[in-house]
Parts: sequence; C-alpha cells; structure tokens
Amino acid sequence: MTTLYFARHGETEWHAEHRYAGSSDVALVPDAIAQAAGLATWASTAGLSAIIASPLSRARLTAEPAAEASGLPLRIDPRLVEIDFGRGEGMSPAELEAAFPEDWAGFERQPAQHPLPGGESGRAGIARAMPVLDELAAEFPDGRVLVVGHATLMRLLLCELVGLDPDWYRDIFPALDNSALLELDFPYEGESDWPGRARILGINVPPISHVPRAQLQAVDPEASRE
Repeated sequence: MTTLYFARHGETEWHAEHRYAGSSDVALVPDAIAQAAGLATWASTAGLSAIIASPLSRARLTAEPAAEASGLPLRIDPRLVEIDFGRGEGMSPAELEAAFPEDWAGFERQPAQHPLPGGESGRAGIARAMPVLDELAAEFPDGRVLVVGHATLMRLLLCELVGLDPDWYRDIFPALDNSALLELDFPYEGESDWPGRARILGINVPPISHVPRAQLQAVDPEASRE
C-alpha cells in the first residue's frame, strides 16, 4: 500500500471572512510562512517518495519548503486545483445566500451534486482528481507521498476513498486545519465487504507537534512571534 499524506495549504487572505476561494489564486497571509515551515520540518525526516501540489499559489508556496527540505522535486498537477465555485468565488456564505438563494439552498443540501452558479460540482472534482491518487499509488506502491491541496476537494476525495456519500463531506470532515496532515493507507484491501478504498490513520495531525521550538526557529526565525 501507498501511504498518502494530505495537507491543506496555508492560511489565505480570505480565511478570516470565510470567503470561497475555489479556483481563485488568493494570496497567503504572513502566518502561512510558519505553517509551511512546520510542514517542511516534518517532511525533512518523513522519508517521502514524492511531493505533489495544486498549481494555485497558496498550495504551491506551502509545498515548496517541504520539497526543498526533503530534497525532492515538487510536482504540480492541475487536476488537484480546488473546486471552482463559479460566481460564488470571493463571496461569504451570507452574501451567497442573499445573491443566489435557491442555488445556495441546493448547495447547502447536496454540495457534491449542486454547484454554485457557473461552478463545478463536487462529483466532477472527484472525477478529475481521483486518477492522480491512482497514478501515485501505481508509481509508489510502497512509498510515502505528500499531496498539498485544498480543503473542499480533499474532503470530497476522502468521502470517495472511504466509501461515503460525498454530499456528507462537511458533516463528516467539518474542517481541515492549514498545513496539518491527514494520513491514509491507499489502496486498502480489507477482508470485509466495506466499500472503501483507503484507511484513515490520522486527521488534522499537526506536523510539528513533536518539534521543539528551537528547531522550528531554525527553519523560520519568525515562528515564535505572537
């Protein structure tokens, strides 16, 4: 089996206002430097076989320090880009409800099936991104691979991987922390009739929870600021 590590990109400028970033290329906030440094510290001793990221700058810039620390080239795959929220890009939930009440209600009820106006459905996102994971498992059958991407797409993929209805992704996985790790065995072949293809070993695991502050500061001198 391949060990997959999912990591969400660092915090962006739209996080505080809960705006849908989607396929928009939103900049990281200064604190994201420390988040990426923590991921890099973990990656330096994780024995990774490959690191792959979405082409959006918030994912690429989060992954680059990890690639440098591990001595691996950073792969970029456009199939890992976040779900496109169409006309909802940059809007908050309250703004979306006011502007598109019927579409927002459908998206709230069945987010994998009902895209926002002009956007991409969650199921379409699963269909384009799952082949990336299959290809990585085939290339690194006993390896450890870090995938740096986006919260909505990763939660949709998690539902697909463990055999759950992707319309439930927000209920089952309410949040993925920035730069935290989600560890999976994939493909997992159990002896039961369970329909999933992966086994979750950890979720929202801080990559530097075991790293002394002095070691973190060696990677990012600003990490100790309040």
